[in-house]
Amino acid sequence: MAFVCTATWIAKPGEEETVRSALEKLSPASREEPGNIYYQAHQNPDEPNIFRIFEVYDDEEAFKKHATYPHFEQWALGQAIPALETRQRDFSHTLDF
Repeated sequence: MAFVCTATWIAKPGEEETVRSALEKLSPASREEPGNIYYQAHQNPDEPNIFRIFEVYDDEEAFKKHATYPHFEQWALGQAIPALETRQRDFSHTLDF
């Protein structure tokens, strides 16, 4: 079973481009992490302040390690997260049928 994180980020008014720019750099770097299976950011076309990130990792340990990499510290913690109004994360495991 893989570990899945579905994150919803809602940007503060006027901060949509800040979040989008951070995700543009964070996404490809996150895909290169050991243990990352899939990492894809989405932006709602009708509500451009809403971003969703779908992340799949080999296991929970690989997901936890994600938050320790320099690209996460720079683009998520340093740029995107301070520009957010809300940040929600939901976790699950894949069903390997």
